[in-house]
Amino acid sequence: MKKMRLLIITFAALAVAANADTFTGIITDTMCGAKHDMMKDQPASECVKMCAKGESSYALYDGSNVFKLSDQKRPAKFAAQKVKVTGTLDQKNNTIKVSSIEPTDGK
Repeated sequence: MKKMRLLIITFAALAVAANADTFTGIITDTMCGAKHDMMKDQPASECVKMCAKGESSYALYDGSNVFKLSDQKRPAKFAAQKVKVTGTLDQKNNTIKVSSIEPTDGK
C-alpha cells in the first residue's frame, strides 16, 4: 500500500513538473515593479526586501509584466537579481506557483 501511494505521489509530481513553464526576470515586489524610486539612497535589493516586508509581495518582472510569486520565502535571497523561475502561471491571479528559483548568469 505504501509503495502504491509513493508511486501515485511520484507520478503526480512529474505531471506538475511537465506542465511547468520557465520565466526569466528580476526579483522585485508588487508595489515597485520595475522601478525602485521609493528608497533613493538604498540599492534596489533593499527596496525590494523592505516593500516585501510590508503590504507588497515578492514578484518577478520579466521586462514587461510583473507576476506575483506564490513562494514568499525563497525570493528574498534573490532580491533585485536576475533569476529563472520554474512554475505554473495562474493567469486569473497573475501569480506564478513557484517550483524553483535559480540565479542566472545575467544573460
